[in-house]
Amino acid sequence: MTEYIKIPLERIAVLVGPKGSIRELIEEKSTATLNIDSDSGNVEIQDPRDALKGMRAREVVNAIAAGFSPEKALKLFDNENLVFERIDISNIARTEKELERIRGRIIGSGGKTRELFENLTNTDISVYGKTISMIGYPEQNAVARRGIDMLLEGAVHAQVYRFLEKKKTELKQVEMGL
Repeated sequence: MTEYIKIPLERIAVLVGPKGSIRELIEEKSTATLNIDSDSGNVEIQDPRDALKGMRAREVVNAIAAGFSPEKALKLFDNENLVFERIDISNIARTEKELERIRGRIIGSGGKTRELFENLTNTDISVYGKTISMIGYPEQNAVARRGIDMLLEGAVHAQVYRFLEKKKTELKQVEMGL
């Protein structure tokens, strides 16, 4: 089994890591071989001995390509219940100016909105290029995605924050098994 992924050229150094350390760690955890073409951005995930870990390698590479730090992306190997999701906002923003405005709504002043989303939903969120991505448990991602959708639909931040605060309590009850 071989997987092919194209990543942004500026994310290749992050994927490789200092002296190849991140690539080696992904190979070790995934039981696959990564062939990275630094000129084209093509990444080949080859012959994993464990098919599930090979699929996880694809998610980790995609997460790094979507702007996550290797530390956050590598968490996907450590917990099989974590999910990487990506929202494509290129179909919402018709111009670069609109794209910038949308990214600004999600990130917030000084990153405060993104940080609040992460704290209230217990997810990791990356806003990069024409995508918004998250890593979390399915129910956490669902809440974060709904909040992001609300912002994309034009809801005021205070309304979204109230929604997230309410859902935080529900998420805690789910985590505690109530």
